Amino acid sequence: MSSKKHPFIFTPAVILIPFLFIFSIWVVYWSEVRFGFRFNDYGVYPRTVQGMRGIFLSPFIHGSMKHLWNNTVPLFLLSAAIIYFYRSHFRTIFVIGLLGSGIITWIIGREANHIGASGFIYVLMSFIFFKGIITGYYRFVAVSLIIMFLYGGMLWYLFPIESHISWEGHLGGFITGFLLAVFLPVVYSKETYEWEKKEFVPEDDPFMRHFDAEGNFIEILPDEVEQELTVPTRFRVNYIYIDHSKTSEEE
Repeated sequence: MSSKKHPFIFTPAVILIPFLFIFSIWVVYWSEVRFGFRFNDYGVYPRTVQGMRGIFLSPFIHGSMKHLWNNTVPLFLLSAAIIYFYRSHFRTIFVIGLLGSGIITWIIGREANHIGASGFIYVLMSFIFFKGIITGYYRFVAVSLIIMFLYGGMLWYLFPIESHISWEGHLGGFITGFLLAVFLPVVYSKETYEWEKKEFVPEDDPFMRHFDAEGNFIEILPDEVEQELTVPTRFRVNYIYIDHSKTSEEE
């Protein structure tokens, strides 16, 4: 298990890496429109040797502007969240996520070219959600709930509800994200307060002693009052002696 802790510090990489990824996707689509290229044949075509190239290339290929735009926003937000909260593991998540979702699509997919970054988006969404639940760490859980609130409706597309949508790619990404969440160890920093430590004794804590057995707060403890009354107050007086018996003869 890695010994690195997550500092949760914002760095330019949180924005820059997702931006470069999305920028490359837009450049590919722009080149298709501008020069009349057709890259759909480079998608994942299940159970063929030639179709395996789509495992690496399909996330960069989109069939329409609507398809590209629908993937842009969630891809940016989820990638940024992964880099920020799972900084020491984001490379592993990205590489295994891209390969894993593509391989599963290649195995279970229909005989068609499967293109788009949707499978990778499902990897990120699935990982963030399940990892937060598994760790139980409040920051990760909060992110999990936010992701589920924003993109919970995407779960419907794990099923074949629309013929032109690659639900196999979505399912492959979802499964890959779940497996990463289960088997990828994540070490995170957790602040431990004094009262959470095993050696903590409430009776010896100055603050906890101000509460009685019923939980009522006592502003001044009896022993403090007794100490204030019994301990005498001491004064120190300094005297200055001036001898006036001698007179000065200097003028």
